[in-house]
Amino acid sequence: MTDSSLKPARVRFAPSPTGHFHLGGARTALYDFLLARQTGGQFILRIEDTDRKRLVEGAEQEIMDGLRWLGLEYDEGPDVGGPYGPYRQSERKEIYQHYAKELINSGHAYYCFCTPERLEKVRQEQQKRKELPHYDGTCRNLDPDEAAHRVAAGEKHVVRFKMPQEGSTTVTDVVRGDITIENRVLDDYIIVKSDGLSLYHLAAAVDDHLMQITHVFRGSEWLSTFPLHGLIHRSLGWQEPVWVHLSLFLKPSGKGKMSKRAESDLIKDGYSVFIKDLQELGYLPEAVNNWIALMGWSFDDHTEFFTLPDLVEKFSLRKLNPSPAAINFTKFDYFNGLHIRALTTEDLARRIKPFFISRGYDADDATLKKIAPTIQE
Repeated sequence: MTDSSLKPARVRFAPSPTGHFHLGGARTALYDFLLARQTGGQFILRIEDTDRKRLVEGAEQEIMDGLRWLGLEYDEGPDVGGPYGPYRQSERKEIYQHYAKELINSGHAYYCFCTPERLEKVRQEQQKRKELPHYDGTCRNLDPDEAAHRVAAGEKHVVRFKMPQEGSTTVTDVVRGDITIENRVLDDYIIVKSDGLSLYHLAAAVDDHLMQITHVFRGSEWLSTFPLHGLIHRSLGWQEPVWVHLSLFLKPSGKGKMSKRAESDLIKDGYSVFIKDLQELGYLPEAVNNWIALMGWSFDDHTEFFTLPDLVEKFSLRKLNPSPAAINFTKFDYFNGLHIRALTTEDLARRIKPFFISRGYDADDATLKKIAPTIQE
């Protein structure tokens, strides 16, 4: 069963432009796109660029180019506009400040004046006692008037979300079901930094609400802060989106998640996890979509070949799998071969032309049409 009976979904792909556009991000974007198209909804690109120190020049454009190469055209975004912009978080600072103040005024957040030196000392003391590092709550119960006076006087501060300390919090994920956490183990996370910029926790919640996002697809690395994100929505009186935490990508060996070192090893072997590299290596976007769709989802126990329209028709949230998936390039090569053989001679000749030209070979259409069938064998 597919999700076509759902109301039109508004989904967002919200990458940080801090590195190359990779397979994990592409899979998230693909699932976003499939649900939006299947339900007659909208697919939004939102750039989460609040981590200004780690921004990589050209990364945002690489993301946009990669999405278009994959055929994942977005309906709203930084370069196409839309009714809920701006679509870069760096341009929405005042919006986040408004909702941070709202949380402070309602008692769900507070100003924290602890210095990095004090926090480091607390952390070391906790380590000696073999405790998990956590904020000790020094500023949690400061008199609001005193805190406001210190802020007005220019004292350096952050804003922390006030997590409940008793009972438990339950959040619901499509893939994993209900997840219940004892509140005593939750930390008072920083939601606004000392420079006034909001962190992901607050900014994403605000944007998802204001942009009317119905479903949030993201990696399972966000499960640890899942209760925080649910509580921010609840504290502001907002309905939570449908949360969908996707499975991890493992190294080709199946042992351990992908890392910078594993990525370097793949490049040495002539492979890559970066979309731009895969394009330059001659992989088809149809093959990339087919491959990554099946790393976390399946239609049945035997169907493997899917075009993008096939995936739009058959995709279902109910068939998502929480089990980690190893990046298998042998399988990827197999899918690429399937999709190459599915092309017409004319289409394949058109696609290989840029590779011949870039390598200094003659690339007249008649010659390429003769070569194309030999590639498909």
